[in-house]
Amino acid sequence: METQMSKIHQTTYNALFGHPIAHNLQWHDVRSLLNSVADMTEEHNGNLKFTRNGETLTVHPPRHKDLSDIEELKKIRHFLERSSVPAQPIIAEGVHLLVVIDRREARIYKTELHGSVPETITPYDPEGSHRHLHNVDDEANGQRQPELKQFYEDIARCLRRATPTLIGAKKILIFGSSTGSSSAMDYLLADLKEHHPDIAGRVIGTVVVNEQHMTEDQLLAQARSFYAALK
Repeated sequence: METQMSKIHQTTYNALFGHPIAHNLQWHDVRSLLNSVADMTEEHNGNLKFTRNGETLTVHPPRHKDLSDIEELKKIRHFLERSSVPAQPIIAEGVHLLVVIDRREARIYKTELHGSVPETITPYDPEGSHRHLHNVDDEANGQRQPELKQFYEDIARCLRRATPTLIGAKKILIFGSSTGSSSAMDYLLADLKEHHPDIAGRVIGTVVVNEQHMTEDQLLAQARSFYAALK
């Protein structure tokens, strides 16, 4: 069994844990990822059984090259969560994180890695209409819509997965496009302080940036400069 994930495995892993979960993953890539982090045995009926840290997962290989069954994908994701992180942690020891957020999506980067591939989280849109992307003044009784609340919870869950203990990410920096009542950055920080104070305690700053006019390399460079100034 491999002790480190390849770049393809890491990309597949990130897609499995995206929000919403990817629907067009290739079975070959998913099987390769599972085989790299767990022990695999083939059963007489053709099913594949994966075992890791006392947890088991049984998968019926799809007939086509794509693995598009959402329930099957959730089972795989839950197995990876239950059996702990892969042999090569998603966030290496001492790595700082950057969260770039607006109402459309949040992207979480490892700031030390040049060309870092972010984990992207989007608000759940049950009707595909993007009508949930409105200001707080439009929300019933001044409360956030359930799908927006879930958006921030999904971000917190991702950050917790990246920082399970003190050996995880040391600090978290948040970039947003605005402040005040319409700021997703401010909402995220408020949610973390209220519901996830241990994660909020790692947030060292919130910065307003014009991220639509900045490349990912520029965003990461600015984050690294911010962290460097703290040393």
